[in-house]
Amino acid sequence: MTSVPISVPGGAERCLVMGVVNVTPDSFSDGGMWFDEAAAVRHGLDLVQEGADIVDVGGESTRPGAARVSLEEELARVVPVIRALRSEGVVVSVDTMRAEVAKAAVEAGAQLVNDVSGGLADPEMPRVVAATGVAYVVMHWRGHSHDMDSRAVYADVVTEVREELSKRVDLVLAEGVSEEQIVLDPGLGFAKNAEHNWAVLAGIPRLAELGLPLLIGASRKRFLGRLLAGPDGTPRPFSRSDDATLAVTALAAHAGAWCVRVHEVGPNADAVRVAAAWKRAGAGT
Repeated sequence: MTSVPISVPGGAERCLVMGVVNVTPDSFSDGGMWFDEAAAVRHGLDLVQEGADIVDVGGESTRPGAARVSLEEELARVVPVIRALRSEGVVVSVDTMRAEVAKAAVEAGAQLVNDVSGGLADPEMPRVVAATGVAYVVMHWRGHSHDMDSRAVYADVVTEVREELSKRVDLVLAEGVSEEQIVLDPGLGFAKNAEHNWAVLAGIPRLAELGLPLLIGASRKRFLGRLLAGPDGTPRPFSRSDDATLAVTALAAHAGAWCVRVHEVGPNADAVRVAAAWKRAGAGT
């Protein structure tokens, strides 16, 4: 497996934890809570204290049905927060589909570009990433939020996600991105229903055969709330699915994930350490 150009203490020994800072009014789980710049920076610093290795700053919601924001608005939301967090020594990623935002974020100090479209939303993205040399998360994606649910059609979801990711990797490599920069994300919840999500999680070992680090983002997603639905079928609220997220984190880390992207950092940081200890014991070390 390739080595990602991000260095964090203990990162070679365990799955990393990426904490989420949504600088948005409409993200699905915590929209509006960190929309203010000062609040977003404080939250990012709090996440590091709780055990986050990376803080992922995003200025555009990608929840199902979300409308896109303007380039100018996205830049105004994320760049000051990234600059402030980097001034405190935080390892920061930017969650964006726009090459211009990625470039500005890297100039402000971001060390990873987390592109949920895998370069499909903005063809300039791979070239910008190649020029900067930062880590690049290429996610499995079939379309924007307003219509992605209609694209959740698969004969064999793990095989198709793997094949589509492999094609995206070939294309970004052709644009100059190095293999060492690339992290793959199977895109839980993006053009996937609950059944697809569970199959993808069970298929982590098959996805890992692509030879690239894997980022898993299950935190507070709809398929967890539906699994935990009450007797009347009402899905559990996003904020009450954190325990289920912990279970996914531990299992994904044990299965070989490079990083998990989560909202509630402290318990998930504990979970990856448990998974690492379990794997070490199993390996006889």
